[in-house]
Parts: sequence; C-alpha cells; structure tokens
Amino acid sequence: MQEQEFVGLLNRHQNIIHKICNVYMEDVAGREDLFQEITLQAWKAVNNFRGDARFSTWLYRVALNTAITFFRKQKRRLRTETAELPDSAEEHDPVEEQVAAMHKAIAALSKIDKALVMLYLEDYSYKDIGEMLGITANNVAVKMNRVKAKLKEETLKYYQPAN
Repeated sequence: MQEQEFVGLLNRHQNIIHKICNVYMEDVAGREDLFQEITLQAWKAVNNFRGDARFSTWLYRVALNTAITFFRKQKRRLRTETAELPDSAEEHDPVEEQVAAMHKAIAALSKIDKALVMLYLEDYSYKDIGEMLGITANNVAVKMNRVKAKLKEETLKYYQPAN
C-alpha cells in the first residue's frame, strides 16, 4: 500500500483511533501520545494488511493491541495526580453525573471488556466484534451479557439517583 493511500484511509477512519484513545487514556496528553503511537504502529503493520477484512476492522485490531500495550506501559510508570476540589457552588446535572459514572465504570473494566463495550457502542455485530478480538460471536455474546451486568453494578457505585 502506498503512503498516500494509507493516509487517505487513516484520515477516513481516524474516528476509530480517537474512540480507542478516549477509552484508554484519561488526559489529553495521553490521548495524543496514544494516537501517535497507534498511527505509527498502523504504518509499520500496513504491509501485513491483506485485505481479507475491511480496513476499519484491521485498524481496530491494530489500535486495540497498541492501546493495550501502551496502557500497560503507562500503568508501570509512577503517576502523580493532583486532586481537584469540587466547587460546591456549581450546580449538578444528573445526566452529566450519570455519564461520568458510566465513564468511571467503563474505565474500571478490563482491557478486553473495554474493547467489547466500545465496539458494541459502535453498533458492530457480535460476529464483527469477534473477528476484531479473535474470539467467537457466541463468546462475544456471553461476555457482553456479563459486562452489561457489571457496568450496571459499577455505575451504581459512582452514581446514586436522587429519590
């Protein structure tokens, strides 16, 4: 594949990379670094793209594998985080709180479960998800049922609706 063709395909499907970056990295700098790393790894691996699957499917696979590896490296580094004090005068939006709780619950999932959720939210079929992750469609269905139950439980840890 020629460089121009690769760049065109990458530009057309860059939303895939952005979504993976958003799932695996919390801060903007981390997402930017991961985006660059995924792009680099995709370029290095593009000669292995045989065209058996859609380019988007192949790119998801490269991006997920790169993100998981990148995430492991980041976890090993000593991280210092600053705590932000909540602004008590700020009004709370219940929808935003629910979304934030869901993001926290997704962040607490394993790497594979995060990938499943992300692909599911993208409306990929279980068959397509299975191809991307290297598992059967039945295994995807079983895992998704478990992940949905886990997300429901985890979300309630972060968000308690007002009665």
